[in-house]
Amino acid sequence: MSDAFTPITDMIKDAETIWTDTMQALRTLQQTAGATLGETGIPTSFGNDATAFTAAKESAALIDRSHWGVIELSGDDRLRFIHNQTTNAFQQRQPGEGCDTVFVTSTARTIDLVTTYITEDAVLMITSPGQDQRLMDWMDRYIFPADKVALKNLTDTMAVFSLVGPESESLLGKCGIALESNAAYGHHHTVEIDGVAVRIAKGSGLSLEGYTLLVLADTADTVWTALTAAGAVPAGETVWHQLRIQAGRPQPGTELTEDYNPLEAGLWHAISFDKGCYIGQETIARLNTYQGVKQQLWGVQLSTPVEPGTPILVGEDKVGTLTSILDTAEGPLGLGYIRTKAGGAGLQVTVGEAEGTVVDVPFLSRGYLAEQNPEIQVGQGDL
Repeated sequence: MSDAFTPITDMIKDAETIWTDTMQALRTLQQTAGATLGETGIPTSFGNDATAFTAAKESAALIDRSHWGVIELSGDDRLRFIHNQTTNAFQQRQPGEGCDTVFVTSTARTIDLVTTYITEDAVLMITSPGQDQRLMDWMDRYIFPADKVALKNLTDTMAVFSLVGPESESLLGKCGIALESNAAYGHHHTVEIDGVAVRIAKGSGLSLEGYTLLVLADTADTVWTALTAAGAVPAGETVWHQLRIQAGRPQPGTELTEDYNPLEAGLWHAISFDKGCYIGQETIARLNTYQGVKQQLWGVQLSTPVEPGTPILVGEDKVGTLTSILDTAEGPLGLGYIRTKAGGAGLQVTVGEAEGTVVDVPFLSRGYLAEQNPEIQVGQGDL
């Protein structure tokens, strides 16, 4: 089978549908609160970006991620199937557990980083925006007649919220929800908020404290109202993008492309090296065993803004490429891939007209590369 990729622009175009009728109440509520809606119907800003960004770091911000995909995998063979399709281990997973995992091609090129939640009768997957149908089609290629597996795209019927910040747990407590403070990442269960059933999971989707909430789209406005009334500061897609780059979470089309594998992308926390065969396993195992990771994703603190795609240089030698950039209070911060032999955190580089310093970012993990460089902390991907 071919590993050809659908162009990212086509996938984004496919995802750009204005909200369905089931989301109308939520969108009206958000617009009343000052939201500017983007092409996908998701708020880009509530006119409070600085306040919302601070809330995500110091209190609690509420971000609508309903343009992210939601896929349901059901059937008796569901755990075996996802185990064989992606990088993490699933055979021994129990209902209530969750984890990140990566879809890769047969040559271990990244397709998408997804978060999975194991329920009593299904596996729920949250995909990156615009990736849901792509992954549905990808998995469907590997379902054989004897497989007891069924796929269902729930994206249009589900809302996904991230509650981000150190006060997220106490804020949920105001809504009558008791949580296990020491629960593992991905641990989830169903609760009620103002009479509405909500699946709530540990982890914000970033390297910041928080929770992910899944709720039926036609009741999402009730949950949004309850959380903001309890003190959550609404935040738009602009703030999510800022937090994503500061954390170093890679995304399809920039850091997750056919040019990179998940080890280079810093997704070691989403890979099991003890499981059996899966798509791309041979390449990933060989890179780990023979320590063959040739480039790594890093943060790059810059003196002036430059465009993504600009080469990263050490002296006159090209050592990498900038993939994303963000303007911060400390100056522009970018993400980029840099050759392993060139160095890591602390490396001085030139990117276009800017001078830069390579910095670690908390979402990423580095496996044996961190062991070789004790000053590099192994990221946990999320809290």
